[in-house]
Amino acid sequence: MNIQAHSTFERLKPFLAVIFLQFGFAGMDVLSKAALNQGMSNYVLVVYRHVVAFVVIAPFAVFLDKKVRPKMTLPIFTKLIVLSLLEPVIDQNFYFLGMKYTTATFAAAMTNILPALTFVMACILRLEVLKFKSIRSQAKVVGTMATVAGAMVITLVKGPIIELMWTKGRSGHQQQSGGANLQHSIKGSIMITIGCFSWACFMILQAITLKTYPAELSLTAWICLLGTLEGTVVALVMEKGNTAIWSINWDVKLLAALYSGVICSGLAYYIQGVIMKDRGPVFVTAFNPLCMVIVAVMGSFVLAEQMYLGRVLGAIIIVVGLYLVVWGKSKDYKLSSTPSTKEQTAPEKKIIINADSNGKENFNPEVVAIDVSGYGGETGNTDGHERDGQRNLISV
Repeated sequence: MNIQAHSTFERLKPFLAVIFLQFGFAGMDVLSKAALNQGMSNYVLVVYRHVVAFVVIAPFAVFLDKKVRPKMTLPIFTKLIVLSLLEPVIDQNFYFLGMKYTTATFAAAMTNILPALTFVMACILRLEVLKFKSIRSQAKVVGTMATVAGAMVITLVKGPIIELMWTKGRSGHQQQSGGANLQHSIKGSIMITIGCFSWACFMILQAITLKTYPAELSLTAWICLLGTLEGTVVALVMEKGNTAIWSINWDVKLLAALYSGVICSGLAYYIQGVIMKDRGPVFVTAFNPLCMVIVAVMGSFVLAEQMYLGRVLGAIIIVVGLYLVVWGKSKDYKLSSTPSTKEQTAPEKKIIINADSNGKENFNPEVVAIDVSGYGGETGNTDGHERDGQRNLISV
């Protein structure tokens, strides 16, 4: 019974981890929007966020990655520089700028294009294999398209306001100070889309980098350190020497920096890396639509953001698409990790003739054929019979 429970938990671990990430990102969206509403610079928020993440992760990386951390090389360091530029600097700054023009719910809804972008890039780079005659591949494609369609519904279709008990009497203030008009929505959408494209590139490059630098904690520490340095340069340039923006008190600004640094940079980069090595980048990003649903609920409580019928319908479409993608990915994983029935049968026996050193022919009554094909990553060889022909003959 204990063995069965342990096996079930092992299968559920990747799902629980990515769901935890989405709750973490949802909390970051709400807290960051509150901090930005109080006048915090998005450039400063990015810098403080990664300072916190580096301070938290670095000690663990130094001691726990001793045995697995490879030697630093120029190609690896170049990838680290690009990684720290893609997500900590480009993605987060454009994302927070887009959030300034819109709402936390709107920003979270726009990031639902991330799974589609990551999926397309992974297919181009052969990190994800598509077989259009396969039902699981069709499910992944349809599910990805559904998440994008749901995001478009949320963005373009408002519909009537759904009155909630905790938002009554507060919506008027939001319309004046935090509501997003069409012009702001367009600006915010463009900025968030740029950020999502950069985020998708980061996910793909992180998966590639982990193949040559398989130390997740050290990789996270490097990204946070380099992201801090690069983000500081960007903040100094964009804010033009305004020192007042760097001041921080015991308020929601500090809470946003601490929370997003520990949860959404430190833990998120590490957890993403661990899951990616086993399931790939598409699996990690497929759960991103959940964040929008969580933010919509939390935003209505904390920020009194209005709930529209269009957003509810879009959320339903996204959840259906998410289920299709996850179903297809789970079938891929089962096929790539479970030996086929042919390989589970008894070893084959063959009679061969070997010539000894004296030139005489020796008849060996039986030879065991052992399959040494192995299995690739999560999507490399999903059908076990594809390598049945690769065998070694070992005399016994």
